[in-house]
This record gives sequence, structure tokens and C-alpha cells, in this order.
Amino acid sequence: MKGVLKLFSFMLLGGVYMYLTGCAATQTALGHKDLEVQTRTSTAIFVDQVPRKKRTIYVSVRSGVMEFDRRSFKRFIKEQFAEGDEGYRVVDEPDKAQFQMNVYVLNLEKTNPTAAEEALNRGYVGSVAAGAVAGGLLNQSNPYGGAAVGGLLGGVAETISGSLVKDVTYMLVADVQIKEKARKGVIVRKDTKISAKVSDSGTSTQRVSEVGIRKEYQTRIVTTANKVNLDLADAQDLMFKKTAYAMAGFF
Repeated sequence: MKGVLKLFSFMLLGGVYMYLTGCAATQTALGHKDLEVQTRTSTAIFVDQVPRKKRTIYVSVRSGVMEFDRRSFKRFIKEQFAEGDEGYRVVDEPDKAQFQMNVYVLNLEKTNPTAAEEALNRGYVGSVAAGAVAGGLLNQSNPYGGAAVGGLLGGVAETISGSLVKDVTYMLVADVQIKEKARKGVIVRKDTKISAKVSDSGTSTQRVSEVGIRKEYQTRIVTTANKVNLDLADAQDLMFKKTAYAMAGFF
């Protein structure tokens, strides 16, 4: 008799468990059935207004992420400027351009909303620290981790009891540096401090001072895409377009 009751209890608990997980999977599928892409900027940039004939921009896009298509991303940036009403043009001569926009894409990977928020709050890092950020481990120097860690975090939290319904989020992190020619007669002085770890027992610090003719602005753009069972290929173009739109909006 006790064996029958134990078996009945086990079957009852199993049925309740399957019902609850099935409901959770259904809610996830319905709540995230449409692709949602959001772009946020850590700091707004306001460049000086210049005459139409000076509205020229040189764009440089770099990345250490293998999955990132630099050529396609740069095409989206050019299209956004070409479609704008302000008359800005992308040119191939960096020295002749009124503005230089340097873009470094640190991440394009699976993640979760918390990691995306941390990436935005961290703000501009730049290519100097990119080696420690892109593809790094989950630690204090890189709180949002690399592709494997992001996928693990997302997979554990979002897989509904091993079902085929997964709430997937991809994140693109781009650091943006804009250099603008100062007005005639204005000299810009820049002081830079670069610290690097040389061993377990110490660090090396460099201080660089230089004088130039360009002012600098720095910010970070984080774009996320979310959908049930999302593949990167299905979200990439819209992620690129929205990120490029944010960049063009600085001008």
C-alpha cells in the first residue's frame, strides 16, 4: 500500500511539475515572440555646428570579434549619414575631414539583460582596454563576460526545463570616439594616463601629453536584440541599423 501511495505521489508531483514548466514555456513564447531591438547610449555627444561644406566625416570601424561583420556595419553607417537631412558626408581622407569617428566593437554575443545594463553603465573603454574586455571571463575587469559566459548565464536562466523554448538576447557593445577640428587659432592639449599590469606584483604607468587641433568626445553604445529562439543572423541587420542611427544622431 505504501508503495502504491509513493508511486501515486511521485506521478502527481511529476504532473504538476510538467504543467508548471509547460505554462512557463508558453508564457515565454508568447511574451517574446516578436523581435525587439533597443539601442542605448552611455553619454550624449554634442559636436559644434559647422557650415554645410565642412560637414565631412571619416569613419574607422575596428573589432576583435570574429562574428562581427565590419564591412556590413560600416555600410549601415554610411547609409544613415546619406539619408540624413543635415548634409554630412563620409569621406576617405582622415586629415581633410572635419570629423573623425573611430568605432571599436568589443562584443557581439549572447547575454542577459543584467549583463547588458552593466556594459552600458561601464561606459567608454576604448581599444586600449579592449583586449581585457572582449571575450574575457566573468570578473571585476569585465563584468559582462565573453560569448561562452554570456551564453551560459542566458542559458541557465532562460531555458525552460530543457524545453525548446529559449528567451535569447544578443548584445552589441561599441565604443565611439569622435574627433572634431577646433576653430582656427584654438590649440587642444590632451593629457593621457595609461596603466597596464606587467606582473602579479606591479603595474606600469605612462603619462602622455600632446598638443593638437582636434577636440575629442567619447561614449558607448549598447544595442540588444531579444526574441524566443533568436539566431544572430535574424537580428544582425536591425542591430547594425539602430546602432548606426544612434551614431549619426550625434551630428
